[in-house]
Amino acid sequence: MTEKILRVNPPGLPDSAGIGYSQISIVEAGRTAYVSGQVAVSSDGAPVPESLTGQTKIVIKNLRSALDAIGAAPSDIAIMRIFVVDLCPERLEQSFALLLEMLNGAKPSITGVGVAALASPEFQIEVEMTVRAPD
Repeated sequence: MTEKILRVNPPGLPDSAGIGYSQISIVEAGRTAYVSGQVAVSSDGAPVPESLTGQTKIVIKNLRSALDAIGAAPSDIAIMRIFVVDLCPERLEQSFALLLEMLNGAKPSITGVGVAALASPEFQIEVEMTVRAPD
């Protein structure tokens, strides 16, 4: 395997590449970083936005900061887990479109989970990542 992460969409599974993610990510041996779930808490202490879109933008900023801290890029993400309160197609579209933009063409494996609540009542989205840390 020459790629650090090989993306696979086998014919026996739905082709998710067109939607923006991969069914399987095979990670070459190396260092792995597990990024805790990021919520809409800013490093500057700004209030948590009321909208899902506003919260997603802060989550993305936090995800980028985590990637930068380990010298990684979206292409190094093996899997993202996205937790959304009261998940429905409309709310998924609000957050997923912004996350796809952040991924910049990378297609990690993605799991979306609808939840009743997160760690604090104002949080509507939380995203965690497993990343192959660059050598």
